[in-house]
Amino acid sequence: MQGHGLVGTLLSLPIFQAEWVLWFLIALSLVSVAIMVERWFFYRSHRVDSDAIRVELERMLVAGDFVGAAEYLKKFDSLETNVVLFALRQYRRGPDSVEELLHGAESKEKQRYNSRLQVLATVGSNAPFIGLFGTVLGIIQAFKDLANASAGVGNSVMGGISEALVATAVGLLVAIPAVVAYNIFNGKVKDVSSNANLLSKTLLSVLKSDEAANPGA
Repeated sequence: MQGHGLVGTLLSLPIFQAEWVLWFLIALSLVSVAIMVERWFFYRSHRVDSDAIRVELERMLVAGDFVGAAEYLKKFDSLETNVVLFALRQYRRGPDSVEELLHGAESKEKQRYNSRLQVLATVGSNAPFIGLFGTVLGIIQAFKDLANASAGVGNSVMGGISEALVATAVGLLVAIPAVVAYNIFNGKVKDVSSNANLLSKTLLSVLKSDEAANPGA
C-alpha cells in the first residue's frame, strides 16, 4: 500500500502530465525554426565568390602588393577572407608564423559560423525521446483511467492512448527538420573552410616563393 501510495503521489505531480511535453516540443520547434532562418540569412549575407577572390589575391600578392591585398580583403566579411586577412597583416614574420596564424584565425572564424548549430543537433537527437516520454506519460494516464473506469468506457481509454501517441509523432516532426538543417549548414561550413584553405595556400605559396628567392632577407 505504501508503494502504491508513492506511485499515486508521483503520478499526481505536474511533471507526469503529458500535456506539458507537447508544449515543450512546440517551443523547441519554434527555437529550431528561428535558428534555421537566422543561419540561412547569415550564410547568405556572408557568401563570396572565393574563386574570383583567389585570382585577384594571387595577382596582387605576386606583384608584391601585400598592403593592397589586405585592403582588398577588407571589403568582404567572410570566413575565407577574414582568415587570410588576419594572417596577411603579419606577412613580414615569414611563412611559418603566417601558417600558424592561419590555423588560429580559421578556428576563431569557425566559431562564428558554427554558432547555434549545436542547438539544432541537440534538438534533432533528443526531440524523439522527449516525444516518447510524452507518449509513455499519456499511456500511463490512460491505464490509470482504465483502472478507475466503470464498464463501457473502454473506447474513451483507447482514445486517450491514441492521443498519447501524438507526442511521439510531434517529437519526430520536430527532430527531422532540425537534423536536416544541421547537416545542410554543417556541410556549408565545411565548404567555406575548404575555400579558406585554398586562399590560405595561395598566400603561403607566395610567401614561401619570396623566401626562397630572397633567403637572406
